[in-house]
Order: sequence, then structure tokens, then C-alpha cells
Amino acid sequence: MRQAAATFAHERPSLRPLRAGPIGRHLVDVTMLYSPTSGGVRRYLLTKHDWLRRHTRVKHTILVPGAENSGLPYGVMHLASLALPMGDGYRVPVRMRAWRERLARLTPDLIEVGDPYHVAWQALEVAKRRNIPTVAFCHSDVITLAGSRFGAAGRRGASRYIARLYSGFDLVLAPSAVVARRLAAAGVGNVEIQPLGVDTATSTPSACDPGIRLALGIPVDARLLVFAGRMSVEKRVRDLMAAARTLGRPYHLLLVGGPSRRRIAPNITLLEYQQDPRQLARILASCDVFLHAGDQETFGLVVLEAMACGLPIVAARSGALEELVDVSVGETFCARDPQDLVMAVDRLYERDLAVLGRAARRRAESYSWDAAFTQLIGRYWRLMAASGSTLREVRRVG
Repeated sequence: MRQAAATFAHERPSLRPLRAGPIGRHLVDVTMLYSPTSGGVRRYLLTKHDWLRRHTRVKHTILVPGAENSGLPYGVMHLASLALPMGDGYRVPVRMRAWRERLARLTPDLIEVGDPYHVAWQALEVAKRRNIPTVAFCHSDVITLAGSRFGAAGRRGASRYIARLYSGFDLVLAPSAVVARRLAAAGVGNVEIQPLGVDTATSTPSACDPGIRLALGIPVDARLLVFAGRMSVEKRVRDLMAAARTLGRPYHLLLVGGPSRRRIAPNITLLEYQQDPRQLARILASCDVFLHAGDQETFGLVVLEAMACGLPIVAARSGALEELVDVSVGETFCARDPQDLVMAVDRLYERDLAVLGRAARRRAESYSWDAAFTQLIGRYWRLMAASGSTLREVRRVG
């Protein structure tokens, strides 16, 4: 399993029924990238939990930091952890022994880790004692983040750290080709591309509600732009706001993901975080164009959801967004350049939005959760099918 160079497997999975898979196996997901208002990682985990319940006979537990110890036997379990100041609801475990003991008591047959921080090291320790396989899912681009904040030295340090951490895992998953290439460049082996999916029955153009504009006091004839996600630095929300101010009327920007509803500027409205995917789809489908200025996306799940709702996209030419957005479904612009964003929006409105929206919907339909999870579970089975001695030998050679 451990290879000298990354292999980017992106084959189309077979959708055979999975009920015949290993019965009674226990899959455990652990991550710190989970909070009451988090986005893509949380949706991935909850969607996977529901899919496993409906399509397989395996147990699945999601172990994440929380305000107190709580949770169902096989569902989302919280371990009491410290809240991060100004951390958008995220928490950090500080009692590592308690975390390891809780994870070990779950008696997992495979552990997937969704972040590259200290929880990942604890998962590796538990897996080593139990001699079970481990999977790392690279949802967070630590290398790019370190480079943007600390320059070349930060990028080199993060690359060394990631290579050292991921060398302990039996499989490393990248949600996009750009992340896979970045991991390979850092020296990480055994990387496979595992794209995410979208629920096209929930995220659909038919979710449109014309009454939303009236309820928000937005003119019916406004050109309604929307972004949904965390209001964090890496999402470049300030660039979106600067572009909206430059565009002025008749454009109106809707930002979905704040703590409360309020009007930030005459043509900028902030909406609270939408926990219900159906309500988020209702808002997205009721807008005209989706904007995304983030330059550190590892996949761009919310972009895919907007496309499924039939929205053309204006996105930064950066990270995984370039793999989802091209001229056939929208426009792109130079990252961190609000003026270029303005020009991209102007170009988009010179085109046929309806045609672009239909193309966006078709592209989203090619990303299904069924295909994604069937491929993912096949990878799990492959790892769990290896005998204990095989895993030990692979790790020793690696």
C-alpha cells in the first residue's frame, strides 16, 4: 500500500449493492473540523453516516470535539474540548489520553481522520495498538495556508510536517487533483483522488422561492449574487463585499453563513448560517449567480450545490475551484483581485444566464454521493481485507 510516489486513482466506481460487504465492521471518523456552523466537512460526514445506514450493514461513529461528552452509541459523539476564541464554534481537545481512550473503546476496524492536527497523531497511536488500517482525508490545505501566512519558509515547514504525518497512514485521500499534486510535491505517497458528491434531489432549481426577495427587502429586479460559507479570512469575503460596493445597483450580494441577519450595506445582506440543507438550497436556487473568492478550497462543495441549483458560477482561479468552474458554467477571475471579480461578473451578465445555469446543473449531476461513497467503501474494504501481518509488513516497508 505504501508507494514511493502518489498514484492518482480516479476510476469510475461500480454501483453494485454493498449489503454483501463485511457485516459488523465499525468505521470511525475523527476530526477537529466539525462545529455547529461548519460547512463541507460536516456535510460530508453526516451524509456519509446516513448513506452507510441506508446502504450497508456496518457501524459508523463520528467522534468530534464538543462542549461536553455526549452522543448516541453509533452516531455523532462529542468529547468535551476547549472552545477556540473567535473560532467559529470549533473546539480543540486538550486531554489526549481521554481522546485515545474514548477512541479505543469504540473498537474501530478502520479509522478515517479528517484533519492534519494533533487528533490525527492520537488516531495513529490507537490504530497501531489495534493493528487496524487508517485513512487520512485531506480536507484542509495546510501547506497553502502556511505559505499565505508565513511565506516560503512556512510552506516548506508545512510540507515537511504533512509528509511526516501522512507517512503513518495506509491511505491518503485528496478530494481534488490539485490537492493530490500538492501532496505528491510534498513527498506524500499513496494518495488517491476521492471526490465528494452532491444531493441533486435537495439542491435543485425547483427549490427556488420567489418570496425570498420580498422577505429580505430586495427588489424583484435586482441582480442577486450569493455566497454561502464561513465568514473566514480564507473565503475572501471582504473581496466579495468590495466587488459588490463597486458594482452598486442593480446588483445585490447575499452572504449566507453569518451569526445573524442584517443589512451590511445598501446592496449587501448577511443571512445566518443555514443548518438545514433544504433551506440552503431554497436560498441558493432563488438567486441568480453564485460567487466564490476563496483561494484555498480543496474541493468546493458549496459551489457544486449551487451548480445543482442551476446557478452560473463566478469563482477565483485558484485551488480546486478551477476543476469545477470553467467558461461553460460561468466565469473565473484572478484570486485576491476584487476589480477582476467585478469584470468577471460584468462578463457573465453579457451572456445567457439560463444556458449557463442548465450547463452547471448537468455538471453537478455527474457528481453523485452514491458514486462517491461506493468508491470510498470499496477502498475501506480493500484495506480491511488485508491481514494483520500484511498491514504490519506494509508499514515496515513504508
